[in-house]
Amino acid sequence: MPCDTVSLGGREARRERLDVLGAEQIGPYTLLRLERGELEPGVPGQFFMLEAPGRPLPRPMSLCQAPPGGLTFLLEPVGPGTRSLCSLRPGDAIHVLGPLGNGFDLDVQSPLLVGGGVGIAPLPYLAEALGDPPALLGFRSDRHAEVACLLPDAEVVVEPRLVTDLLPDDPGDVLACGPEPMLEAVRRRASGAQLAWEAPMACGYGACYGCVVEVGGRYRRLCIDGPVLRDVA
Repeated sequence: MPCDTVSLGGREARRERLDVLGAEQIGPYTLLRLERGELEPGVPGQFFMLEAPGRPLPRPMSLCQAPPGGLTFLLEPVGPGTRSLCSLRPGDAIHVLGPLGNGFDLDVQSPLLVGGGVGIAPLPYLAEALGDPPALLGFRSDRHAEVACLLPDAEVVVEPRLVTDLLPDDPGDVLACGPEPMLEAVRRRASGAQLAWEAPMACGYGACYGCVVEVGGRYRRLCIDGPVLRDVA
C-alpha cells in the first residue's frame, strides 16, 4: 500500500493505510492488530496516530506489541474516537502515522516496569526489548486486570490497593506508564524514573499545543518532549 514519508521537526515518520488483522476483547479493553506495512515499530514508548473511521481527529496510541509483520495497540473505548477504533474488524483499513515522540531509554541496569490501567499499553513491547524484567501492574477492578495476561509474570493489584504500594525501597530503574496520580507517586518514590505521561493530542508532532502538561514545574508538549520524560524531579 502507498506509504508517505513525513518530515516532522527534523524527524521522519510514515503515514500508511493499514489493514486490520484482528480485534480481541480483553476485559473492557480491545487489542487491535494491524498489518505493519512499511512502518517501523520504533522504540518502546513511542506512539502512533490512528485515524478512527468517521472521526475528524486521529488518536495517539502507544505500540503494545510488534509481532513479525504486525503492530498491536491496546485500546479503551472511552470516547467516540476510541469506540470507533474498537469497532474495527478484519478487512477494515485505517491510516496510521508514526512512530512519533520519544520512547524509553533501554540502557538500564535493573529495570522495573510499573503500569496502571490502560497505561500498561507500551509495557509488553518494552518488556520484550528488556528481556522480560519484573513488572508491577495496578487496575481499578478484576475485569480490568484481565489484561495483565499481556505481561503474565507481573505482580498485579486491584483497587483499593495501589500499585505504588508494591514499590520496594530501592526500586532500581523504574520505567512507568499510567494515570497522572500514579506517575506523581512513582516520581516521589523513585528518583530518575522514566515516566510515560498521557494527554489528549490532536496532531502528534507539536503544531497544535493541545498536549501541553505541567510536569516538574515545566510545561512540556508531550508529543515531542515526551511522552517519556526523564528529568521530572
